Amino acid sequence: MEKNRKMLEEASFGKLLLNLCLPTILIMLVMVVYNMADTFFIGQTGDPVKIAAISLCAPLFSILSGLGTLLGSGGCTAVSLALGKQENSRIKAYTSLCCYGSLVIGFLFLTFVLIFLTPISLALGADSATLSHTCGYLRIIALGAPVILFNNVFANIIRADGAAKESMIANGLGTLSNIALDALFILVFSWDVAGAALATVLGNAISCCYLLFYILKKQPAFSLHLRYFSLKKETLLPVLSLGLPLACSTLLMSISSMISNRMMIGYGAAALAAQGVAGKIGMLLSMLAMGICMGMQPAISFNCGRGSRERMNLIIRNTGIFTAVMGTVLTLICFYARNHIIAVFINNRQVISYGQVMVIASIITGPF
Repeated sequence: MEKNRKMLEEASFGKLLLNLCLPTILIMLVMVVYNMADTFFIGQTGDPVKIAAISLCAPLFSILSGLGTLLGSGGCTAVSLALGKQENSRIKAYTSLCCYGSLVIGFLFLTFVLIFLTPISLALGADSATLSHTCGYLRIIALGAPVILFNNVFANIIRADGAAKESMIANGLGTLSNIALDALFILVFSWDVAGAALATVLGNAISCCYLLFYILKKQPAFSLHLRYFSLKKETLLPVLSLGLPLACSTLLMSISSMISNRMMIGYGAAALAAQGVAGKIGMLLSMLAMGICMGMQPAISFNCGRGSRERMNLIIRNTGIFTAVMGTVLTLICFYARNHIIAVFINNRQVISYGQVMVIASIITGPF
């Protein structure tokens, strides 16, 4: 832990990129693969209706991720600030709050979705062709909501002291498990959409096992003990206020996706499937850029907490420049390779035809 703190205080920008951003970029790549796995394996069935059903569920899954971001991103920043100020009691209070907050919110999400499963599916844009698949996928995701939320929250929080490698391991274990289980459940057992959802939940559960091991055995500064749990203003407000901007961004993207899905379903399952694939390609750009920013977040917060404003501003400026350059390069690659990328997911002429234009719309903001 002391080694990580020294790195946050003194390391050059290049070294911070290597030690903080590279693992986080790999985490984001893993998360992109994680999100693409269901679409890819369902695509191997050759049925655009099933891909359309998963695409319809994506906004609600993003809302769940946004709730995780609220506690995870906010908790990570709050803990980094407390580390810079050496406020150990606050660190335990923040981590306990995020632990039990994620579980409670997860159970509330589970209850709400299961009670209003069909109305929610219809609100997402499901029609007679996609309704049963959409309900089946949502039901299993809802049952796994507490596990998914805990994983999202603490994969972020353990990066607070620079432990990006451990966060990468947690995400990597979950993703590899998800891919293996997708192949088993979809291609071998023919469980289709339900199999994709079950693989996602089990992948998150495996990540949680590693995170619990790391927190309980390797990170004495954190605590999951109920005695540190507090809803006092000085504990709750820093986490929520620091996590709110990114959570709102995720929520607004979910609402936008929900509206566009409802509009697109009128053009048929192939159009919606193409939009789902194009969205995954756009997500590749945004999540890699987010990986750089999230990787640098502990260094920025730590130096802010220490009062090292000059170093903090230098890190912010260099991070912005590096992200813009990488975003431009990736946009150009995705533009010229878009037909081949779409065909990897589903080799359907109509889907590829729609996707050619939709990918351009999805990646055009990549440089920014």
